[in-house]
Amino acid sequence: MRDLGVGFGYLVKGQKWVARHGRWFGFGLLPGLVTLVLYAGALVGLGYGADDLVAWATPFADDWTSPWLDVLRGTLTALVFVFGLFLAVITFTAVTLLVGQPFYESLSEAVDRSEGGEVPESGLPLWRELWISARDSLRVLLRVALYGILLFACGFIPVIGQTVVPVIGFCVSGFFLTEELTAVALQRRGVELKERLRLLRGRRTAVLGFGVPLTLAFLVPFVAVFLMPGAVAGATLMARDLRGETADDDRDGDRSEGRDGDFPKNGRHDGNLPPSGGDQGVHHLPH
Repeated sequence: MRDLGVGFGYLVKGQKWVARHGRWFGFGLLPGLVTLVLYAGALVGLGYGADDLVAWATPFADDWTSPWLDVLRGTLTALVFVFGLFLAVITFTAVTLLVGQPFYESLSEAVDRSEGGEVPESGLPLWRELWISARDSLRVLLRVALYGILLFACGFIPVIGQTVVPVIGFCVSGFFLTEELTAVALQRRGVELKERLRLLRGRRTAVLGFGVPLTLAFLVPFVAVFLMPGAVAGATLMARDLRGETADDDRDGDRSEGRDGDFPKNGRHDGNLPPSGGDQGVHHLPH
C-alpha cells in the first residue's frame, strides 16, 4: 500500500512543479485546449446519437412492451455513453501527447534538468519521434479497446456489472493513462513499449496510485487540460524512479531558481525510494 501513496505523491509533485514554473504550465496547456474542443464535440454528438444507435442495433426489441423496451434500450444507451467516455479518457491523453509532442518533450526535459545530472535526448528527428509515439499509442489503444469490450460485456452481469466492473475499468484506465504519460520521458531514454509495460507492471500499485486519481479527475470537464502539464511533469519524476535513477524527493519544495526555466545543472540527490530493478544509467540514442 505504500507504493499507492508514492504514485499519488508523484502526481502531486508534478502539479507543484508546474505551479512553480508558470511559463511551462502555460506552454503545456495549448495542446490540451485543442484536443478538448475536438473531444467535446465528439461526446456531445455521442450523447445525442447514442439512443438512435441502440435502437438501430436492437431491432428485435421493437415489439417489446413497456417497461422492458425502455429498460433494455435505456441500459444499453447508458453503457454506450460510458464506453465512449472510457475511451475518451484514454485516447484524450494519447491524442494530446501526439498533438503536443514538442511541447511535452521540452517540458519533460526541463523537469529532468531541474533534478540535476544529464538530460536524456532521443537524438531523433521530430517526424521520427511522432511516428514512434503514434505507433506505440495505437498499440496501447488496441489493448485498451480489448479491455473495454470485455468490461462492456461484463457490465450486463447483475450486481458485479454495476459495482466491480466500473472499479476494474478505472484501474485499467489509470494503468494505461500512466503508460502514455511516462512514455514522454521513457522514449527519450530509448525504452521501447514492451520494456515500458514491464517497468509499470513491476510497480503496479504505484502506477495505480498515479493513474486512477488522474483518470477520475479527467472525468470533470476542462480539468484534464489544466492537469496535463503537471501530469507530464509528475510522470517524468515517476519514470526516473522506474528506471532506478536518483530522485530529489527530500528537496521537492526547497529548490530555488534564479528565474523561471533556469535550473542547477548538478547537485546532490537524496532519493529514498527503492530502485525498481531497471537499468541504473541513463541511455542516449546516437545523434
